[in-house]
Amino acid sequence: QVQLVESGGGLVQSGGSLKLSCVASLAPFAFYKISWYRQPPGKARELVADINNVEDAHYEDFAKGRFTISRDNTKSTVHLQMNNLQPEDTAVYYCHARRIVGGGVHWGQGTQVSVLS
Repeated sequence: QVQLVESGGGLVQSGGSLKLSCVASLAPFAFYKISWYRQPPGKARELVADINNVEDAHYEDFAKGRFTISRDNTKSTVHLQMNNLQPEDTAVYYCHARRIVGGGVHWGQGTQVSVLS
């Protein structure tokens, strides 16, 4: 069973916006800390942002002021709103879930974000 499904990637011009979604078939969803990672071409996978079970959010420096992570526990969904996208944001973006108690980990298949200069 696919437990995390990302969507919302695409191709945008520099300065554009995209909103990514991650729908989780994990229960209870509220027990999971959800993160977005990304992997640029030829680079290592890196953390973008995360949001925990009490909806506290954390952002890596490159995402601060441009990206917003949010969750809707009633819909088992996490979003990543990305504004003012730049070419260096081009990457495959992955949803990641870790159970707060027990530490079980799940990865989505990724969604491509491409930003043109």
